[in-house]
Amino acid sequence: MSDVQHYLLKADNDKAAAEQIAKATAQNLEAKKLSLIELVQSLGEYISDEDFTIRSKAVTYLSHVIQAVPDGTLSRQQVQVLCRFLCDRIEDGGAIFGLKKLQGLARFSKDMAIMTFRALIEHFQDLMIRPHSQRLQILELLNDLMLKHRVALKSLGDESVSGITDLVSGEKDPRSLMIIFSILHVIAVEWDITDQAETLFDSFFCYFPITFRPPPDDPFRITAQDLKSRLRDCISATSQFAPFAFPPLIEKLESTSPTVKKDVLQTLTACASSYNVPAMSNNAIALWDCLKYEILNAQEPGVAEDALVALQAITTRLGKGLTSTQPATPLARYLRPITKECNEILREPQHKQAKPAGQILSSLAASSSVSLHLIVRGVIPPLLTLYQDTDSIADQRALLEVLVQIYNAALALDQDLSLPSLLLDSEHPLLPFKDRLFELFSQALMGTQREEVSFRIVALKGLLRLCQIQNHLQNNEIGLFIQYLDELVVPENPDGQEEIRSEAITALAELSRLKPSLIMDITLPALLAKLPDESIEASTNYVMILEGLARLSVESPISDTLVRRLVNKLDTVLQSSGPADYAQALLSTIDYALSKRDLLSDPNLNSYHEKIAVSLIRRAALASVDSGSQVLTQARTLEILGRLSGRIIGALDEHKRRSVALETYTLFVGEGALFVPTLYTDGVPEKQRLTMILSTWILASVRSAASVLYTGGDDDAGLEKIIEELTRLAILEPIPIIRSYILRQVALLVNRSSLPEGFPGAFDIMRDPLRASRLYAYAKPTFDASPVIFWIAKALLFRLSRTEEVLEHVLGLLSNKSHGSSDARGFGTLLAPDEILSRKHGAVIRLLAGQKVYSICISRIAADFRAAESFARPNYLIALSGILRHIPMEVMMMEVATLLPLLLQSLDLPDQVVKAATIENLLMIAQESPGAIEIHVGTLIKRLIQSSSNTMTSTARVRYSALRCLQIFPGKVKESVLMPCRSDVIRGVLPVLDDPKRNVRSAAVECRAVWMTMDEPDAEDC
Repeated sequence: MSDVQHYLLKADNDKAAAEQIAKATAQNLEAKKLSLIELVQSLGEYISDEDFTIRSKAVTYLSHVIQAVPDGTLSRQQVQVLCRFLCDRIEDGGAIFGLKKLQGLARFSKDMAIMTFRALIEHFQDLMIRPHSQRLQILELLNDLMLKHRVALKSLGDESVSGITDLVSGEKDPRSLMIIFSILHVIAVEWDITDQAETLFDSFFCYFPITFRPPPDDPFRITAQDLKSRLRDCISATSQFAPFAFPPLIEKLESTSPTVKKDVLQTLTACASSYNVPAMSNNAIALWDCLKYEILNAQEPGVAEDALVALQAITTRLGKGLTSTQPATPLARYLRPITKECNEILREPQHKQAKPAGQILSSLAASSSVSLHLIVRGVIPPLLTLYQDTDSIADQRALLEVLVQIYNAALALDQDLSLPSLLLDSEHPLLPFKDRLFELFSQALMGTQREEVSFRIVALKGLLRLCQIQNHLQNNEIGLFIQYLDELVVPENPDGQEEIRSEAITALAELSRLKPSLIMDITLPALLAKLPDESIEASTNYVMILEGLARLSVESPISDTLVRRLVNKLDTVLQSSGPADYAQALLSTIDYALSKRDLLSDPNLNSYHEKIAVSLIRRAALASVDSGSQVLTQARTLEILGRLSGRIIGALDEHKRRSVALETYTLFVGEGALFVPTLYTDGVPEKQRLTMILSTWILASVRSAASVLYTGGDDDAGLEKIIEELTRLAILEPIPIIRSYILRQVALLVNRSSLPEGFPGAFDIMRDPLRASRLYAYAKPTFDASPVIFWIAKALLFRLSRTEEVLEHVLGLLSNKSHGSSDARGFGTLLAPDEILSRKHGAVIRLLAGQKVYSICISRIAADFRAAESFARPNYLIALSGILRHIPMEVMMMEVATLLPLLLQSLDLPDQVVKAATIENLLMIAQESPGAIEIHVGTLIKRLIQSSSNTMTSTARVRYSALRCLQIFPGKVKESVLMPCRSDVIRGVLPVLDDPKRNVRSAAVECRAVWMTMDEPDAEDC
């Protein structure tokens, strides 16, 4: 039995075996064991059979053989013979596959490409009635010919254009359309289509607008936007399409569908960007007439925005390469009726079309420098006249807004390097109006009643734009505006001035980039002079002043000066025992200023280290043993100082950080001082113990635990000894904030160990902190070792050291009757991000730490919860809530089947924080995986109704979250599952409409409305 007979027998039932037979034949052909003539002759009786199926299989066999033959095996003559053979039998099926292989061979000639193309065209009626998959192969072959043999097809001229348009007509499959649009785009761009332009345009415009919606789980992932983009490329490919494109596009713009309108507008934008000036000039007025309606009578904001973009694209095209502002240019003729109509509209500044008219003028002015000249010439004089003739603040504000919009356009042109610069042979078009506008804006800003906030803000923005345009205002004029802003930043009566104050600070920050010297000469002295030196009784505005100064610290020269002067001011406050709040505000401002600097390359870093970090830390340490000033002994002050000092120390080089590390607990205090470090010392007063906050920030910023050494007596204390001592201090410490910082030190030392598995003794300390800290003999009921356990566990889990053993231990604590409840709350610590135990401070935090901890905990908690005694069950649910608080949704969903029953149990807990977090997790699950909650929906809805309506036991957060969760169910969960519960929800939410909290009442209204839109249920109520 021959190979072809074997193939025919296997083709239907075992395609893999059939392909192997074809590959074997190809190997024989390559090895010269079989000639091409013998191969073709073996097909003789099958390719002439009356049965179409047999003929198709025979040709497919040949195509598979060709596909399997290595490139270079076939001679040019053999390729030609096979090409002609397959072209003659192209209607039998299977030939397309072979031709696709042949056209990719180096010996496939121009004549063969033409032969193949003509074969496709001659049989297009037979080919296009085939199934989608086969039609797609035909189009892929045509696309390959266009890619590799474009010159051959192009030489056919009109024959190729008409042939391709016939071949692709009537196609609906999105995969095929993507190829068709690509082919037609190439023809439109590269072919001479003078005589075929309308035919070619009609072949693709019949698909406009695209209404395709991909089916769910579409394996091809072709979106409607993909098709729209390809079709838009075709429509905008050449100016020869303009006579055929614009009339139907304008007509389709009358559609009531916002989607169709946006599609039309985006297509018009593409055409304007592609077509030549004559094509656009001939249609510009007609396009303006239709586009202005969409802008001036906007019903959909997105549509109006797209219309503005299209209008700007037309203006840009008409002004392309234009250097003349003469009235006879196409651009001038286009803009003349537009400016005239907009001026007419602006005669009534309060009319609803006035604001869109201003947007039109701004959009057109921003398109090119010539258009800006023409717009300014036609619009600014009448606007100034209108402003002068009106006494209405509302009208004046509306007119100022239009002026500001035009200045926005001028500024955009000024800053956009991709656009041509303003005409070199003429001055800036706005320059003649500069003095008048500066006076007008200044009067509106400073000469108007302070209650007219919105009007003054518009004026402020106008003055800022005047300053931002290059070489527009002189330095003395900009300086005058800066003085105005300084007055606004610190008003005499700040009530109701917050908005304009914020705008003034923003304007000063912008000017600090443009004119830093003016800010240093005018603003800094003015604002710093208003800061009090000692008491804040004389000035209650220091917070506003410091906020303004902080926002100005973006530029290096300003920041240097500001930090230096604020440090001097802080020194004065500390010497005079000024208020702690004021000192804290000064420290926070310095910290903010330095946070905006690249301290690693800052030439002033050493100065900051000595004058800020070292000096202030030393003063804080000495203040802790002094009965004088208490400013530097308050926890809040020390926290801010620690953060600031840590920022500076962290930027030092390794050598300096090591020397700083040695001062972690001595705090730069030399010998002979009364200050005694907290470590290894009993009975230390609270003020001295508070300095552990500073020690923690130093320890974090030096980033190398191995460099931290502490000398106790005559012996060097090792790392283990330090950790044990810190553990002792943490257990004994009664002040929560001091204890939290000591615990962070423990976590840093354990986590940053240079050993691969971390500090080896950490696990033993975690298992029994009292024994490790030698407190067993002094154990009291008030001793709480739980925080130590969980912070050491956190340090180990972050670096995934002994993960399973750590989790085994902490989960085992939940069943303890005496302290299981407090231990359960410690689970919220395990994965919580921390400012100090972070990568920035050298902590080892593995990317998959959270996922691994969650996967171990969820299965263990689920199993232990079922076996736990009743008193311990709430502990497991509280622990679960603490873990989930810091787990991403995608990780949480991996165990959703195990998680859901536990979350439902958590809704019965009295702890309102846990309950609120649980409901929020259920809300996210309902959005991401609604099918998972369907089996629990009845129970869940009852508990959510109860949580939302009980104001006595449920907090506002719980009530609001429960209503949001109920509201999300319709539309997510199957309606057939929800229908039995409809009446219960509507009835249960009714009392919540009178909830004392406004946001809860609003959520109740929305929730009830969603459920009431559902039909009445046929089944019994829940």
